[in-house]
Amino acid sequence: MGFNCGIVGLPNVGKSTLFNALLATQAAEAANYPFCTIEPNIGKVSVPDERIEKLAAIAGSAQIIPTQLEFVDIAGLVRGASKGEGLGNQFLSHIREVDAIIYMLRCFEDGDITHVEGRISPLDDAEIIETELVLADMESIEKRLPALEKKAKSDKESAEQVEVMKKLYAVLVQGKAARHYKAIDELERKMIRNFQLLTTKPALYVCNVDESSAATGNAFSQSVQEKVKDAPVVVVSAKIESEVAQLTSEDDKKEFLSALGLEETGLAQVVRAGFTLLELITFFTVGPKEARAWNLKKGLAAPQAAGVIHTDFEKGFIRAETIAYLDYVNYKGEQGAKEAGKLRLEGKEYTVQDGDVLHFRFNV
Repeated sequence: MGFNCGIVGLPNVGKSTLFNALLATQAAEAANYPFCTIEPNIGKVSVPDERIEKLAAIAGSAQIIPTQLEFVDIAGLVRGASKGEGLGNQFLSHIREVDAIIYMLRCFEDGDITHVEGRISPLDDAEIIETELVLADMESIEKRLPALEKKAKSDKESAEQVEVMKKLYAVLVQGKAARHYKAIDELERKMIRNFQLLTTKPALYVCNVDESSAATGNAFSQSVQEKVKDAPVVVVSAKIESEVAQLTSEDDKKEFLSALGLEETGLAQVVRAGFTLLELITFFTVGPKEARAWNLKKGLAAPQAAGVIHTDFEKGFIRAETIAYLDYVNYKGEQGAKEAGKLRLEGKEYTVQDGDVLHFRFNV
């Protein structure tokens, strides 16, 4: 089950630099983790999670496979993209295919790098991006609404969709993203997902600062953090990320970051924030051959978790042998947890919890 975040931004904001650092990180990981051969404009990077290292050490796993997130480098946006300006159509079509949006904002001064709008103002940049997406969503609703209203005269479900669509349009007309509308129940939430509007996708703001501001941020990034209340904000220096990605030794990376007052890369923060943004949890499968982490949408049941591994596991699901992460660690593995009565047999109704170590029983 793949989840991805699209990186969007105006020209010359550092989007490509960050993405290239991501690709370099991916290349470094390729020797250790499978399934890294992907399209040139798409990169996968491991989600930092120290738990899998501990699980692998206890089980004596020969291989560690962390969970990953996919990032898509989306064509640069300019004002008027919703009307086809620049690479507008390509930009919008790529956004429709991702699960979440990362707004890359320029928060650094550099006379050698021009800004398409002739000034450095991350809040204005964010507004341009959001406005183009809002206008595209308004146009989408305007095109779809007449036919849906006609159908609604004889179809109750269509009538309900019309009402929800009008509520969303009322939010968009105010210049706000459709995600600001709070659905009243699960039925509305499902309808909204099916509309596939651009501005209903969760968003993350990444402030690209100069090297000296990577640890503390600067006035530009501070203005974004003060303004944005409905989405996470991460401060990174794409230039630093690019330099770190070229280092092959983990010790060298730590030493380099420490000298700059950083505990971890900004990329690691972006990946973790993206994971949270998508409302994902991690469950583990652990054995002598491998310890592996898997992505799962929060709130899903054990059969859906089994289906992440293989569709046959979900179809023939019987039950899941379940050990909580802390129990697995505290009792030194599966056998110790079993002897302590901490291994549970969970059925089809069980909601998987973050950190669960699972072994599925199935029959096909």
